[in-house]
Amino acid sequence: MGKTREAESKSNRKLDKKVQFYSVKDAVASLSAQKSITKKNSKQQRRQKKKLKAYDLSALTEFLPDPEPKTPRKPDLQDVKVNCKSRRKILREVQQFSAVLNNPDFKSDPVSAMNKHLRSTLPVKEEQRPKKKVNKNGSKKKKSKASSTGLMSMDM
Repeated sequence: MGKTREAESKSNRKLDKKVQFYSVKDAVASLSAQKSITKKNSKQQRRQKKKLKAYDLSALTEFLPDPEPKTPRKPDLQDVKVNCKSRRKILREVQQFSAVLNNPDFKSDPVSAMNKHLRSTLPVKEEQRPKKKVNKNGSKKKKSKASSTGLMSMDM
């Protein structure tokens, strides 16, 4: 049942060979994995470079005209054409605004003056009652009476 020394040494040698084989196998596998990763990266880099070359329009800049500095031009009040009707409306608004600014109530408390003005000028909104529900045939639904059996059952 016991092994001899030769058998033990032989099994040890076999085990050592297997360990060495698997270590070499792991090293080769890791190298091939790294190689495939670098291949993928290099392919991606080549594709990206091709795309960048396709979109590179710097060679066309020499054919473009020199850009002139653009100044933002705001429309002057003189350029805006105002007809007679709109001029009257503007004058009316200016007079109304100056009257509001000179009003003593507005000077003392502008918010309350605006609130008072809006209450006096805006129409009063009437409260609307919720509409009653209607049946399919168009008649109004009637309220169902509560049954008194529920109260009786509680008394027992």
